[in-house]
Amino acid sequence: MASTDIRIARKDQMFPQLTAAQIARLEPHGKHVAMRKGDVLIEPGERGYAFLVVLSGAVEIVRPGLTGEELIVVHGPGHFVGEMSSLRGAAALVRARAAEDGELLSIDVEHLRGVVQTDSELSELLMRAFILRRVALIGDEGSGGADAIVIGSRHCAHTLRLRQFLSRNGFPYQWIDVESDPSTQDLLDRFHVRIDEMPVVICHGQTVLRDPTNRELADCLGMNPEIDGKKVRDLVIIGAGPAGLAAAVYGASEGLDVLVLETHAPGGQAGTSSKIENYLGFPTGISGRALAGRALTQATKFGAAISVAASAVRLKCEQRPYRVETSDAGAVEARSIVIASGAEYRRLALEDPERYMGNGVYWAATPLEARLCQEEEVIVVGGGNSAGQAAVFLSGGCRHVHILVRSSGLSESMSRYLIRRIEESPNITLHTRTEIASLHGAAQLERVTWRSAAEPKEETRDIRHVFLMTGAVPNTRWLEGCLRLDDKGFVCTGDDLAEADLQPGQWRLARRPYAYETNLPGVFAVGDVRANSVKRVASAVGEGSACVQAVHRVLAE
Repeated sequence: MASTDIRIARKDQMFPQLTAAQIARLEPHGKHVAMRKGDVLIEPGERGYAFLVVLSGAVEIVRPGLTGEELIVVHGPGHFVGEMSSLRGAAALVRARAAEDGELLSIDVEHLRGVVQTDSELSELLMRAFILRRVALIGDEGSGGADAIVIGSRHCAHTLRLRQFLSRNGFPYQWIDVESDPSTQDLLDRFHVRIDEMPVVICHGQTVLRDPTNRELADCLGMNPEIDGKKVRDLVIIGAGPAGLAAAVYGASEGLDVLVLETHAPGGQAGTSSKIENYLGFPTGISGRALAGRALTQATKFGAAISVAASAVRLKCEQRPYRVETSDAGAVEARSIVIASGAEYRRLALEDPERYMGNGVYWAATPLEARLCQEEEVIVVGGGNSAGQAAVFLSGGCRHVHILVRSSGLSESMSRYLIRRIEESPNITLHTRTEIASLHGAAQLERVTWRSAAEPKEETRDIRHVFLMTGAVPNTRWLEGCLRLDDKGFVCTGDDLAEADLQPGQWRLARRPYAYETNLPGVFAVGDVRANSVKRVASAVGEGSACVQAVHRVLAE
């Protein structure tokens, strides 16, 4: 639904008017400030801005763009200014300006968070409005506000990476295709950018980032709260997939000081799923992105700090508090750690497998990737639920979907409801005991050759899009030397640890490790990264929430 449609259909929920009694309950948490017509109260990119309740006068909310301002709404008495960035401590996305002289109730982030945690009525009202406002700002995928403008080619892997990062993190951006948008050259001239410097991101309408890393982009846009590196946290969680987010929600809601570090975006592999239909409580299904967004909102509500584009590169386990070194050369200290860094799909065992990544080979099947292959033939490699969901989703817009699996069928690795849909879809073909032999193309993928045990010759097709969803490789390279890993690199926990794994220099306790605890006291592993875990969203959520009880025990020791 477009942002304008949302504002019309859910106006009362998006822009509710507080009653006198509700404002009275907010009064002790803030202070009164005067405003004069024309005063700029909040600027895009501004951090630490206050939540504002209009007591008298009016405040207009506008979204600046390269061609001027777009008026979003005018708040009168009883209305309030803020959206999800208000709670996260992230940068503002809009400009708030006094439209009339008046008075405001100003509440800082910490006091606002206290309100949503203690006042159930106001919490529901504010959280619903915050969520709907963010959805409206995002609008149609890739055509949101102009606080971030991505300029590049749809055939460029780096451009796709930037768009994926912004989309999966729910950040509004405008997408300009250099090959089809007539305004491209004017923009390039205006910001002194050459074609060979693509892709670029124009940040806040001023700063030009040339092929930025995800971290550089996140920093420029103020996507993360400011993190105090000198602070020792009760709990640091590595990874914001279903397991990590569950641990964050339960840990923060139970009073722990929680920090979550996520390399890409909330949701992990599950966040790229077009629809999850076997997760308890969602009979019509829910997209991985929506599920991750809701979990992120819950964790934020309870006070967890979440930083994206922040990778853990090394665990310093020689002493406690433990120290996690990050990709930006910083470090955080923690009394306890939950490792929920998940797993990634396997690469193809081919020469130069990275050549076509983002240029015809993908690890996610979201609406962003699906638009790149409309009305074309595609290949999905893999026989698990992720592959089945991707195939069914892509079949809705692609001419034909080929599923390639090395096994003799799908029954051992895929849910029955997905198998039935695949069997009943006229534009999906399952190729058993088949694997990709080679990929062909110059700058981007053009053809695919596969081999089948049932056919004597290899077959080559003019197919330009391949989705890889095969197996899982745990993200544990940064843990070597500290934790006991199995022969596949997954983290061993609980009863999977032998007595020999509990070295006296590291394990000085009389007790055995708890269920999800590793061979280091107070360091836990949950979800896909854990050895012998069930690779399902519901299981990951269960592990993430259950291990928090053991975290409390460890902190009390």
